[in-house]
Amino acid sequence: MTTGTKATETKAFEADVSRLLHMMVHSVYSDKDVFLRELISNAADACEKLRFEAVSHPELLADDPKPRISISADPDSKEIIVEDNGIGMSRDDMTEALGTIARSGTRAFIERVGAGNASEDTQLIGQFGVGFYSAFMVATRVDVISRLAGSDEAWRWSSDGKGSYEIAPAPLEAAPRRGTRVVLHLMDDAVSYTGSYRLEQLAKSQSGHVPVPITLVEKPGAEARDIADGTALWVRPKSEIKPEEYTDFYRSLAGQYDEPAATIHFRAEGRQEYSVLAFVPGSRPFDLFDQDRKGRIKLYVRRVFITDDADLLPRYLRFMRGLVDSADLPLNVSREMIQESPLLAAIRKGLTNRVLGDLSKLAENEPEAYAKIWENFGVVLKEGLYEDHERREQLLKLARFHSTASGEGWRGLADYASAMKEGQKAIFFMAGDDRARLEASPQLEGFKARGIEVLLLTDPVDSFWTSMAPEFDGKPFKSVTQGVAELSDIPLLDEAKRPDTAATPEVDGFLAFVKAALGEAVSDVKPSDRLTESAVCLVAPEHGPDRQFERLLNAAGRLDKTAKPILEINPRHERVRALASLGDDEQAFKDDAAHLLYDEARVLDGDKPADARAFSERLARLIARGISKA
Repeated sequence: MTTGTKATETKAFEADVSRLLHMMVHSVYSDKDVFLRELISNAADACEKLRFEAVSHPELLADDPKPRISISADPDSKEIIVEDNGIGMSRDDMTEALGTIARSGTRAFIERVGAGNASEDTQLIGQFGVGFYSAFMVATRVDVISRLAGSDEAWRWSSDGKGSYEIAPAPLEAAPRRGTRVVLHLMDDAVSYTGSYRLEQLAKSQSGHVPVPITLVEKPGAEARDIADGTALWVRPKSEIKPEEYTDFYRSLAGQYDEPAATIHFRAEGRQEYSVLAFVPGSRPFDLFDQDRKGRIKLYVRRVFITDDADLLPRYLRFMRGLVDSADLPLNVSREMIQESPLLAAIRKGLTNRVLGDLSKLAENEPEAYAKIWENFGVVLKEGLYEDHERREQLLKLARFHSTASGEGWRGLADYASAMKEGQKAIFFMAGDDRARLEASPQLEGFKARGIEVLLLTDPVDSFWTSMAPEFDGKPFKSVTQGVAELSDIPLLDEAKRPDTAATPEVDGFLAFVKAALGEAVSDVKPSDRLTESAVCLVAPEHGPDRQFERLLNAAGRLDKTAKPILEINPRHERVRALASLGDDEQAFKDDAAHLLYDEARVLDGDKPADARAFSERLARLIARGISKA
């Protein structure tokens, strides 16, 4: 809804913004201090955008070339003002930037906060890119006066955060010469933020390392005082930087409020010179599984911000947050040049290798710290196992898995390989969507009886990379639900309990009967050496996808037809031997039993009976037969 004249308009916020503002105002947040960090971050971005535009349009800087951010407070009028001399906003910019939320995570943010997760509120604000609206946690009204660089018009945006906002022309004499002024009219319980000491400490601790100088005006009429010099943290020597400074910079850069799990800071010299300051977040960003799967590494050229869409890391490292500052790229580099630049390609390769190398060192030297990183981002890192053939071996060394021997911990492939049994020729795995169901699968019985470790893979990505037939330490990966189990050469843990493996002629005949009864439903019926307790299980043919991968491909519509499974029957099972001993006069009952064995195998494999009505009828006949013989 829009009301007013062409010059002055009152507009309703988008529905998501209205809900968000309501929660901002009426919810109890764990730390309202975040509002200042978000406003300073926006101001710094505006200054960086102007520096970029001024490369090709130097007239935009006019006689005010040095970027700055100013904070001022007035306890008497209960106001805080944050002003910058950056790029500024036009009328349309204000509508787009302050009246809507473009980030796809907004609805998820609202649902998360609306669920009452108060302990996460501060972190969520930054993670979802809704930082400007955090001002309404401390302000009854927010005014934004802005003048776009090079424009002879200024505009004023104003809102009380209760459903609508107003945009009107602003007198040039009351507006910044260039840039944006944000005026917060504070709530009574937020007036303490006007204290100069508190403002200075907040600005230093949260935003002291933004690449724009920050000044503080303690009261109206007082002179501005420098509180941050705008020195880029990434150009300083590591030996001079405290851990808390890295944390403050990470929070400002990444828009998160957690602790970084790892920090990577280095300067590359040689054919290409560039500085890198990157972080592994301490928790999952909420855009981790966005469909575009883009990275979040910013590109600077000689401290001038260029873009945050430079594709500087492969998609499987998109959880990284940070920046690269190149000394060699031209300042007027275009988006097309970024995609084609051999310099950027070299930086991308060097940065990727360094990140993976540092993660490898962390995994070796601090396994507990690395385990937390894998817990958060392992599912994304594993995408590289099928996307990045060049680094697959390195990624396999980084990979961690749950297994039948790992308990609740993680297991590396080097540990798995060192514990392999004599005669074991492959790394065995089982893929599915639920670990508990995997652990109860009949296909694991023969492996457990021999003490053979099996990797339990529950992420959808696992079925894709394992399908590419990778190897580790010369040993192939093999699904326990596919092909021959290859267990005969591996001794049982207790050889004294080895059963008689010789199938009787009656059992051989029963297997042939089952195969004939099932017809086209299965590709074969075989005696099993992987079953020790269960009567039946299903496995996939040796060639083609395993059972789980076939399900995923079928669900995605990428299979014209599914492969017929193999039904394996335990020839030593008491029920199987009893069925095999039945005479020719029990043909109808044996036919029902054959189909029920097949349906039993399907249910154990996580599927439904092939024909629910036929299954019910067969089961009813079986129960009736049992009652009649009781």
